[in-house]
Amino acid sequence: MSDPVFHWFLPTGGDDHAVGAGTHGGIIGAQDTAPLPRSATHRAPTLDYLTQIARAADQLGYAGVLTPTGVHCEDAWLTTAALIAATRKLKFLVAFRPGLITPVLAAQMAATFQRLSSGRLLLNVVIGSSAAEQRGYGDPLDHDARYERASEFLDVVRAAWAGARFDHHGLFFDVEGGLLREPPSIVPTVYLGGSSDAAIKLAARHADVYLTWGEPVDAVAAKIAAVRAVADRPLRFGIRLHVITRATADDAWDAAHRLIAGLDDETIRARQESLRSLESVGQRRMLDLHGGDRDRLVVAPNLWAGIGLVRGGAGTALVGSHTEVAARIDEYRAVGIDEFILSGYPHLEEAYTFAEGVLRQ
Repeated sequence: MSDPVFHWFLPTGGDDHAVGAGTHGGIIGAQDTAPLPRSATHRAPTLDYLTQIARAADQLGYAGVLTPTGVHCEDAWLTTAALIAATRKLKFLVAFRPGLITPVLAAQMAATFQRLSSGRLLLNVVIGSSAAEQRGYGDPLDHDARYERASEFLDVVRAAWAGARFDHHGLFFDVEGGLLREPPSIVPTVYLGGSSDAAIKLAARHADVYLTWGEPVDAVAAKIAAVRAVADRPLRFGIRLHVITRATADDAWDAAHRLIAGLDDETIRARQESLRSLESVGQRRMLDLHGGDRDRLVVAPNLWAGIGLVRGGAGTALVGSHTEVAARIDEYRAVGIDEFILSGYPHLEEAYTFAEGVLRQ
């Protein structure tokens, strides 16, 4: 078993001491008509603040930082490009949505990023969980059609990275005489997630690293097995989790409970309804872990789903003493997880807490 790789998260939608209606969420469902309110302790995603987090992650030994995509956050390409000069070894796992830009342009952007950063770009291909949000970007395709387009998109991107002139005539893209005069000397690693059959098929064909959200270990093992069953090549596997780790378990659970102490039942109900409206199979699996019930938030040993009461996407956290959290990480490693993409609130402070308490054990 190879050594695990640990990444952190860059909160380009802003940061908080506690989760609320506006935590990592803009307009996510058809019924959402305006950005959701921010907390009184909200930290804006200024360049100065994001630079603090990126430099901390770099110095603490995280391999990279994931930068999200969507209406709730700043553009991932521009933000990470602005942080290249402020960091030394840190890689940037840039989330982007295929189809919102052309594949040859995306290939060119990636090649430029590789040259400017000396090879520090990683790519997180996000198909989009909300048809309403996609339509807001001008994309009318439904869930399965977006996955079909993503497969063709990545075919074209890889053809462009090969460096030879090429033509492509497909269902979604027509390229005549495509050429990158300077293809990347280091081809970016491609990360892909998703729980639907379409997502697993796409990952089996195109992913270097398959990503899952933080489900219980047995569920993660089953998902890894499903991907391996349809892939004809070796893949790496990664998991996206929050962490709340302290010197003692009691301190960690106290911190977890404080994180959601300000949530009222109506806020939870409204957010659960909005998140249920999304087409994402992975999002439904996250919601089904707890069903919006405060009494069902511990979904496995040290795995807590409180953040998922209101936050879309990654909704679970490893909660416990440093020793307990390290043990749970080892359990995920034992079933095949190679990479861990972690976060915590606030992201600057929790980057230090996890690194000093768990990584340096």
